[in-house]
This record gives sequence, C-alpha cells and structure tokens, in this order.
Amino acid sequence: MLFMDIWTWEPEKRDDVAKRAAEWKCPEGMTELGSWVDLTGNRAFYLYEVEDPKVLLAANDYWTDIAKCDSVPVMEMEEISKLLPKS
Repeated sequence: MLFMDIWTWEPEKRDDVAKRAAEWKCPEGMTELGSWVDLTGNRAFYLYEVEDPKVLLAANDYWTDIAKCDSVPVMEMEEISKLLPKS
C-alpha cells in the first residue's frame, strides 16, 4: 500500500529535523519511493510503499517530538480509474 507523508515542523526545529533525517533509515517492510521538500520551507513530502500500516505508524512515532506528520493512503491515478464505474 502507498502512503504519502506530509511532514511539517516549526522553523526552530529545522536543524533537529535535518540531523535526524540524515541518520534515519526506513524500517523493514517500508520502502521510500520518493521525497520532496517544499521550497517555501518547513514542509517535506515522502512517498512510501508499506507492507503493513503498523510499520508506518511505528516509523512516524520516531519523529513526533520534533515534527507533525499527516499520512495519507494514496493510489496511482491509473489504478483508481480501473476501480471507478464507467459511465
């Protein structure tokens, strides 16, 4: 299952976030497919493939003291179009 994580943090936490991000590795059962940084600041986007959502919850818990995360289940547009009824 794919999840888009949207991370936000306060400006004074920037250095803490950067340091932890440099050290962090995806846990087993979770693969990072892409990451992007908002050029206006204090926000990042990560796309993960996750075998079990419990892995994502545990991984995100590692960050809750310095950042806020919104995890959104996502699907590629081509895949969702196969599931929608044809009119």
